Amino acid sequence: MTSDDRHIGSDFDLYLKEEGLIVEVERVAIKRAVAYQVAQFMLNQGLSKTEMARRMRTSRASLDRLLDPNNGSVTLQTLERAADALGRRLHISLV
Repeated sequence: MTSDDRHIGSDFDLYLKEEGLIVEVERVAIKRAVAYQVAQFMLNQGLSKTEMARRMRTSRASLDRLLDPNNGSVTLQTLERAADALGRRLHISLV
């Protein structure tokens, strides 16, 4: 068996773990999901970025970081403000 054949028949999560990539892949997936959800709630409520930032009591730049699926520098406080501005609750769990 060559080193390239060692993952044949294994699942993708196992491959990511073995390659040391699982944490980064999950982090990016979570950030993308959060950015998508916030954007969808804004769209459904007809909120512009300017109005959303005003409701969050933050800058447009901070909101843009939240909505950027590739920017991982969003704080818990920003997430809480976004949820509140959308009339939602933030739910985080450890699994």
